Amino acid sequence: MTSREHNTETEVNRRQLLIRAAKAGAVAGGALLWGALFYSREPVRRRDEKIYTFRDYRAPEPAKTDSFAVVHGTDREKMVRAAVDHLGGISRFIRPGERVLIKPNVGWDRQPEEAANTHPALVGAVVRLCLSAGASKVWVTDVSVNDPYRSFARSGIEEATRQAGGRIRYTTDNDFVQTDLKGEVLKIWPVSRFYHEVDRVINMPIVKHHSLSKCTIALKNWYGVLGGRRNRLHQKINESIADLAAAVRPTLTLVDATRVLIRNGPTGGSLADVSVENTLLAGEDAVALDAWSLRYLDLNVADVPYLGLAEQRGVGVSDWASLNPVEFSAG
Repeated sequence: MTSREHNTETEVNRRQLLIRAAKAGAVAGGALLWGALFYSREPVRRRDEKIYTFRDYRAPEPAKTDSFAVVHGTDREKMVRAAVDHLGGISRFIRPGERVLIKPNVGWDRQPEEAANTHPALVGAVVRLCLSAGASKVWVTDVSVNDPYRSFARSGIEEATRQAGGRIRYTTDNDFVQTDLKGEVLKIWPVSRFYHEVDRVINMPIVKHHSLSKCTIALKNWYGVLGGRRNRLHQKINESIADLAAAVRPTLTLVDATRVLIRNGPTGGSLADVSVENTLLAGEDAVALDAWSLRYLDLNVADVPYLGLAEQRGVGVSDWASLNPVEFSAG
């Protein structure tokens, strides 16, 4: 037998269900009315994302000569200052108040002795030099392949930058902006936003072997501006490197050949693959600097197709001897 309490509870539940149904119908009717009144055939417009382009970072004061410097020594601070002085001094490249970005190779979780990254002492010396010229800020950045925090720390570049008065800018997933590289392979691509927030850019590659492109020096170092799936570019790596070289025109290039990774690049990991050369190159023609540096890897210009492609696009000259480089010792 059903109890009176149970009948009463059932009636209450039915009443609540009817009330809820009525409320839901009212809400749905209101939504339909609102939609009818305010319906538009215009499609929903997404906010257009800004497309950036690289500015021309080249030196504000024209060079009096196309020469470049090749400096030998063991005191990296003195080598940097001597090389830049030969080119007219840091004030020729950096004006007071300008914002400067330094782009070393910090792709790998390696120590300085392993020669997979630019030597930290060179980076620190360039930071100090830029600040002495009156730069308002000096940033050091790269899009590392390995974990960036470990790469900057173990390479010694984080500490060297901090002690010199600069700032490391780690590039996170939110720090890329769409940039038109105007290349044959590289069109619109995500690029570290820090390049669009500075006035001058200094390229600081290291000379080392590369398993795919045969070498990575100044031109290949620009891979470190890119986000996205960079491995997609490997199928046309020479064209991609030439595109980057034409897109990013730095203020100055300093090539680290103090310790050269002659095998098993670009990651390295064995001291047996490192050759101590105690050399620094400085200049404005990155193609010539790359071409001169090939000697350390037992290569010539014909072995590296992207040098010829970059030369065709007006980036520089592969005939480095035509620039009459000056070679000397310092420190």
